Amino acid sequence: MGYRGRFAPSPTGDLHFGSAATALLAWLRARAANGAFLWRVEDIDTPRIVAGCEQQQRDDLHWLGLDWDEGPDIDGAHAPYRQSQRGPMYEEALARLAAQGLLYLCDCSRKEIAGVASAPHAGEEGPRYAGTCRRHGMRQRHWRRPPAVRLAVPDREIVVDDLLQGQLRQNVAAEVGDFILKRGDGIYAYQLAVVVDDLAMEISEVVRGVDLLTSAPRQKLMAELLGGRAPDFAHVPLVVGHDGSRLQKRNTAQTLRGQRAQGSTAAQLLRTIARTLGLQVPDRTDLRLQHFLDGFDISMLRGCREVRLHVEPR
Repeated sequence: MGYRGRFAPSPTGDLHFGSAATALLAWLRARAANGAFLWRVEDIDTPRIVAGCEQQQRDDLHWLGLDWDEGPDIDGAHAPYRQSQRGPMYEEALARLAAQGLLYLCDCSRKEIAGVASAPHAGEEGPRYAGTCRRHGMRQRHWRRPPAVRLAVPDREIVVDDLLQGQLRQNVAAEVGDFILKRGDGIYAYQLAVVVDDLAMEISEVVRGVDLLTSAPRQKLMAELLGGRAPDFAHVPLVVGHDGSRLQKRNTAQTLRGQRAQGSTAAQLLRTIARTLGLQVPDRTDLRLQHFLDGFDISMLRGCREVRLHVEPR
């Protein structure tokens, strides 16, 4: 199987320079390898979806020069490409995990979990869950609130060799605990959906922001429990403002949509993103994304976790 990469934004707001930088690197990585590039819409968290956002993101990406071989607008062998339409596949994965005795129902609240947390600090999804409900398995009982489905995480170390950030070793059970795969309100968790989708779509490498690096061990573990092999990972640096602040989807000066409205051209934005990442910028007035393919080597970003937005003079 050849190289298969993807860009999978959530339609919860406009794409900013950081999202564009990740998309650009993922596209260049796939095209430089003569591989396939997919666009997937991660709209699983329906309450956060913004109407019309998917279309705007698609327009912005096309305007910037990106194309893809498979996606919700052109279909493909691994359709559907919207997570909101892939529920039966997530249920099938849950059934396979349940058959292995790896799932249990949990109605603990965040406050209750924090009160008995065995970890002294909160992680990205809150305090480490101590496994209070694990002994009950999937058995039905009196619920204080609609129960979530948790993974009974095996006690073993997971090793991720990231192309850019090096080796990450994590005992998921000890550091994260039994994490949620389906929320009490019926929404599938990101950690389940992304693994099922990457396996089904035969993604060979995931290029994404370094802010998701700590999710990689969980996702590698999940892929193995589902009988598959996780894709390789290349976590690219986080783009921050020129003053070091995090980029905001609501700051129009930092979004593709906002820049387009102010009259910026695609060539100007490509130049800004490339210089922010430290890429060699071809000296030409008709600059397009394809012009960065010659000599492109993502390894130049090895060990880099953060870059400051390069401000082009007006």
